[in-house]
Amino acid sequence: MVTNHYAVLAEQIRDRAAQIYPEVIALRRDIHLHPELSYQEVRTTALITDYLIGLGITPEPPLLETGVIALIRGTGSSRTGRLVALRADIDALPLQEENQHSFCSLESGKMHACGHDMHTAMLLGAAKILSEIKDQLQGDVLLIFQPAEEIAPGGAKPYLDAGLFKHFNPTVIIGQHCFPNVPTGKVAMCKGSFMAATDELYFTVTGQGGHASAPHKAADPVLAAAHIITAVQHLVSRVVPPHQPAVVSIASIHGGHAPNVIPRQVTMSGTMRTMNEDLRSLLQEKLHQTVTNVAAGLGTQAEVEIRKGYPVLYNDPAVTDKAEIFCGEYLGSENVIQSEPIMTAEDFAYYLQECPGTFWQIGTGTPEDDKGNTLHSPTFNPEERALEIGSGLLAYAAGRLLVI
Repeated sequence: MVTNHYAVLAEQIRDRAAQIYPEVIALRRDIHLHPELSYQEVRTTALITDYLIGLGITPEPPLLETGVIALIRGTGSSRTGRLVALRADIDALPLQEENQHSFCSLESGKMHACGHDMHTAMLLGAAKILSEIKDQLQGDVLLIFQPAEEIAPGGAKPYLDAGLFKHFNPTVIIGQHCFPNVPTGKVAMCKGSFMAATDELYFTVTGQGGHASAPHKAADPVLAAAHIITAVQHLVSRVVPPHQPAVVSIASIHGGHAPNVIPRQVTMSGTMRTMNEDLRSLLQEKLHQTVTNVAAGLGTQAEVEIRKGYPVLYNDPAVTDKAEIFCGEYLGSENVIQSEPIMTAEDFAYYLQECPGTFWQIGTGTPEDDKGNTLHSPTFNPEERALEIGSGLLAYAAGRLLVI
């Protein structure tokens, strides 16, 4: 049962989130109109900085060229020394928007198709609420507006390498991500391994080019590439234990320019997703063996490059249990649902390696079944009512950890 004190706090934050909702919408639409790619978020950084200064929050000296770090100092009478970190990512994707609404991207080939404009606006809304109730906070709140989540190595690891958690030592870190498959008004939680480790795969198969009418005089890299694509699928079905999730997908293949010429070289790229580091290492080894051996068996040579990406995102079970309680208090327990682990990846995982925390899905789904409303789609169109919910929820989660 929610104590009277927390019930009052929740109602106070819900009311304020509703009042500032139009302002948060305006922030989100401004950011959406002007998307910026990873490490190019200059305008977005300036917008965040100006807004925080307007709230009386002075950003900290920058650790990277883009992104903003700021601290809200609680002034409650019984300070605990706790520091709660809240994170939003700020970069967009190289994608041409195909929506028809009035605030479509003004930047050709760039779009906020993963909800980072929503995340940023929600954290700004939470900052406004928290700055107004700092006399109730018995600790501090660290605001992390992080660049470059969409491109490896991401912005989280460079922030940590630059000393983010050495300058500030958070007690707990919380993040949220828009998900259109979760109904608006609900959040989805997952304890333990939630998002996959990701590795980028690059194969170059080199043979001997020749006339397509005389393949016996060539060493065909196209044929070898076809066999490699088929062969790597056995890794999931015959190497990975059946109870462990893993994905290996070859997503691009390039080679040749004419119908009657066997090319000298074919390149391929793809992705591998795993849910634990031991399996990740095993698949990297087996993948290299499979690709090179299949190529050699067909008279060609293969070079294998595996670019290690984000680690497994592991939600601390104890923090996630608490978050389920907090979210239930704010939204109603019926609006907190369980999520299965998913094979997408997130560089928030790096923060969770250094600090206990949790990362949840905030619903942005609409009642209509719109197949185009998916993440990384040119028609991604999240329900904006989630801005009010997300702003208040972040503020309440932080406040809930920092009030008596």
